[in-house]
Amino acid sequence: MKIKALLLAALAAFLFASPQARAESQWQKTHPRRVQVNQRLKKQNRRLHQEVKEGDMSKKKAARLHRKDQNIRREERAMAGNNGGHITKQEMGIINRQENQVSKQIGQ
Repeated sequence: MKIKALLLAALAAFLFASPQARAESQWQKTHPRRVQVNQRLKKQNRRLHQEVKEGDMSKKKAARLHRKDQNIRREERAMAGNNGGHITKQEMGIINRQENQVSKQIGQ
């Protein structure tokens, strides 16, 4: 009887946990498409810092592009939360197009 109650409580805790909390297992955090998106965002962040450091970009423009990257990262997390911790190939394409737009603005 106690075991049954304990199992039901554990099941209820899992089912009522937020999707974001469930979406953050180690496998889901390291899902290949999520890793690719986050590595690219990290690389773009380094490029932005380098452009400002070298004087090739104003801090104001860099801040604007950082905000765009942050919005892309938020969107990636939301997509993953809606898909059991990973992003679909279609969502990956959407994110890649957004990252391409930001990337093109970095080297100008």
